[in-house]
Amino acid sequence: MKKIIDIAGKAGLDGFLLALISMIGLAYIYPYPGMKSSPVPLGEIATYGVSVIFFFYGLRLSPEKLKAGLTNWRLHTMIHFSTFVLFPLLALVVRPLFKGSENEMLWLSIFFLTTLPSTVSSSVVMVSIANGNIPAAIFNASISSLMGVFITPLWMGLVLDNASGEYDLLGVVGKLSLQVILPVGLGILMNKSWGAFAEKYKSKIRYFDQFTILLIVYTSFCESFGEHLFSGFEIRDIVLLGAGMIALFFAIYLLLSFFSRLLHFSREDEITAVFCGSKKSLIQGAVMSKVLFSGASYAGVMLLPIMLYHALQLIAASVLAQRMARKNLEIADSE
Repeated sequence: MKKIIDIAGKAGLDGFLLALISMIGLAYIYPYPGMKSSPVPLGEIATYGVSVIFFFYGLRLSPEKLKAGLTNWRLHTMIHFSTFVLFPLLALVVRPLFKGSENEMLWLSIFFLTTLPSTVSSSVVMVSIANGNIPAAIFNASISSLMGVFITPLWMGLVLDNASGEYDLLGVVGKLSLQVILPVGLGILMNKSWGAFAEKYKSKIRYFDQFTILLIVYTSFCESFGEHLFSGFEIRDIVLLGAGMIALFFAIYLLLSFFSRLLHFSREDEITAVFCGSKKSLIQGAVMSKVLFSGASYAGVMLLPIMLYHALQLIAASVLAQRMARKNLEIADSE
């Protein structure tokens, strides 16, 4: 077991990613506890857990951190254009390749991934490792999560309205505002009094975050397995989907690198652009799937691309960040 963990660690698969895979396996073997018919409301528990996650996130987000990144507007524009425009446009371009009702559902789940905001913690960590612009990374990652509450439902409304006329945009935004914006706002207001406490125990709070995400993933896949929605997928399909996700990551990464150099960004700003602009948030994906696809048995299918992308982006970004850090050391030594 220790050898397996060591090999997984070298490949970039940390304990949380392995736990995510385990949750899918558990949902496959024993789906009943996570289904709506179960007497234990695990789905509702996960919903409340999400609000607590974002409350603590707001508690650690001081107004000073937000103010520190306000001035670099070109960098901010590029990151958010990539996150909320470039990603979805790429998904729309390949839509004709997904023909048939089953493939259309797969495309919808990929499109959902492309409309999600950037990550917070991992974006900042990768920028820090690669010696990028950390205040700008904190600012953009934080704002991206809040913007996603409004932009992701707008994008999804365009394609879901085409599929059915039952998409309630205002209702979705309202639910997400209560679940995300309100807790974050309360946390920011209480930052002065409790921010130091949240920062001191952030490693322990992180365990709660991870537990909640594991619960969301478990319950989502329980419904999908219980309704046999994955019966049409083969291992080959999952491998091809994973290959598509890593190709998507590198396509965005290379485009951001190109435009950063075209605009003569500093090396620190280019690092921030490529890592913040190429990431997608599993936490936001799990939260929004509960609102956008509430009660739908295909929620697990909707989460499959973001789970693959999340794992692969961490592996790829870790390798790239370490390489950039070594390059920075070489440049510093040569000067």
